[in-house]
Order: sequence, then structure tokens, then C-alpha cells
Amino acid sequence: MSNDRVADFLTRLRNAYKARLAIVNCPASALLVDICKVLEEEGFVKAHRLEEKDNKKDLVIELKYVEGEPAVRELKRVSKSGLRKYTKVAKMPKHYNGLGISILSTSKGVMSDFAARQQHVGGEVLCTVF
Repeated sequence: MSNDRVADFLTRLRNAYKARLAIVNCPASALLVDICKVLEEEGFVKAHRLEEKDNKKDLVIELKYVEGEPAVRELKRVSKSGLRKYTKVAKMPKHYNGLGISILSTSKGVMSDFAARQQHVGGEVLCTVF
């Protein structure tokens, strides 16, 4: 496991989709649970749940496939531990003409770029999903 939990989480999701797995496990944190909620709301994963074993919490994610193809085509980490990327509402990027989303960490919590525009808040761009 690396020091960057979000990058490790995204890599686990990418690898699980490439291997066509039904579920994927990863160590849980509050930020990763919030990212999973956004992915589930936007329709990129089926469901997620927390499981506790030996005083360790694991995040179990059920992956979504549409007609045999992964619902997620591309996952990219934008803001890294060495270089943080922040955006204002007016300069928030749109990915693939609105088909993809950005996941942001804002003062009002973790949300998609669409929700951040509606609430008129900017923040740190964690990752992009298409």
C-alpha cells in the first residue's frame, strides 16, 4: 500500500475493471467512502459497503458493467500529494463534454463537479472519471 490512499484506491479499481472482477476490497477511510458515494450516485459502481475484520475496516465495492463492458473507462488522479490542484467554480473543467465527471473535495464535502457547480463551491480536484 502506498502513502497516497486515493491513488491506491483508483489503481485497485482500474485493475479490477481490467480483470473483469465483480467486487474489489481496499482499506477504508472516510475520504474513500465519500468518493465511493459519488461514484455510486453517478452510476459508475453498483454499491459499496464497509466490513470490519480484526479491528480493520475494509471498503467492499461492487463494480458495474454495462452489456459486458466496464462502466468506467478511465480513472485519473489529478491532485497528487506533491502537487495539489485546486479550481474555482468558473474554471471548473468539463470532461468529455459532460460525459465524464471530476470528483472534488470542497468545504461542503466530497462531490462531483456538477454538484459543486450547483452549490457554487470550488475545491481540490481529486480525480476524473469517464
